[in-house]
Amino acid sequence: MNIVRKTIENDEDYLRQISKEVSFDDKELKDDIKLLEQFCLDTECFALAAVQIGIPKRIVYLKNTTLDVPLDNIDYNESKVLINPIIISRKGKTEFWEACLSCLDNVGLVERPYEIIIKYYDINGNLNEEKFEGFESTVLSHELDHLDGILHMDIAKKVLVMSKDERMKLREKYPYKIISKDCDY
Repeated sequence: MNIVRKTIENDEDYLRQISKEVSFDDKELKDDIKLLEQFCLDTECFALAAVQIGIPKRIVYLKNTTLDVPLDNIDYNESKVLINPIIISRKGKTEFWEACLSCLDNVGLVERPYEIIIKYYDINGNLNEEKFEGFESTVLSHELDHLDGILHMDIAKKVLVMSKDERMKLREKYPYKIISKDCDY
């Protein structure tokens, strides 16, 4: 299966579009989710918005992304699909040098909420409301921005261009930072 990711180099206009709400009558939905899952599992990404692989629908695939364990020990078998996700609450503040499969070597220092509450549908059409904290909140906030055509570079305090190795060294020096767990975002 050859899945092509969209990048700012070739597809910036495509990435800037607002993804369409998903209907559970959509005959392509299961295939779209399979493509998204396959791409996400085949890469080192934490999560992926469907628009990043050419599916402009409001779908996000999230791997198990907790910083309670070292990044190289994360169990990626625990994952979930969020359909038509909406953030209904934000609080706290974090800071992280974000990167993105769609944004090539552009790394940005981005502030995100420490905690978000999201309403979304699962793959069976059940409505869920779930709280995500810390790194998962950061990852999901990044992906939900993609659904609205927003890239991390658009909201970053600072943007650098660097290789993956350089980015890893930068993150060692300036790791994920929790500024506040409970201030208004």
